[in-house]
Amino acid sequence: MSRNYTPFSFDKMLKIRKAAEAALKDGAEPLAAFDADGTLWDMDMGETFFEYQIANKLLANMPDDPWQYYLDLHKRDTPAAFLWLAQINRGIKLSTVREWAHSAFEAIKPVPIFGEMKDLVTDLKKFGVDVYVVTASIKWAVEPAAEFIGIPAENVIGVQTEVVDGIVTDRPGPIVTWREGKVTGLLEATGRRRPFLCAGNTMGDLALLDCATHFRVVNAAVGPEHANRESEQKLVEVARKRGWYFHVYRP
Repeated sequence: MSRNYTPFSFDKMLKIRKAAEAALKDGAEPLAAFDADGTLWDMDMGETFFEYQIANKLLANMPDDPWQYYLDLHKRDTPAAFLWLAQINRGIKLSTVREWAHSAFEAIKPVPIFGEMKDLVTDLKKFGVDVYVVTASIKWAVEPAAEFIGIPAENVIGVQTEVVDGIVTDRPGPIVTWREGKVTGLLEATGRRRPFLCAGNTMGDLALLDCATHFRVVNAAVGPEHANRESEQKLVEVARKRGWYFHVYRP
């Protein structure tokens, strides 16, 4: 982390924990949802997994410059780009993709987990809360990191394609979990139960944060040169105006 990286203060985290515990005692739905990349950890797990696949030549029939192809597609059609990162695994056993994802995660040293968010997840689970991760990255890439902080793979809601007889296909799943799709995916997974607490870092998480019934936490960490900087700062302004909990790690 850079020298001007400032973690959540103890007092602020204590307020969030106490407010969460009080809401649950008053009958709030014991369910919470966190965005993944930039919220729980200071990196993009989906893109990191893609880079791992490229570096290890794990995929066939790829463009000459897979990374540039992805970036160009992301500019033209963001949800299509997220879906493509799942589709490129077509014809591969899902168990193999998951093995690759675990290997890619194990290669990250150190893992830039936000300690305060990990502690919050731990506390929520102690309070009896079902904690979910809702991400626009492919589900299989995020599962190992979620498990690392105590969230089971089945509680990771992310982009994926249909899997037939254990083999990944290129047919889109029912939902691309991006923007409003995050809320749709979460509510389908929880039987329409709404979370009492949600956390995110960019404007892409605004719909998810809005679906929370009690508390929102905005975690803004990227530096001035990062592509998500403007989006994070906009969400911080929303949080400030609406009285949500927020923290800026790098002013």
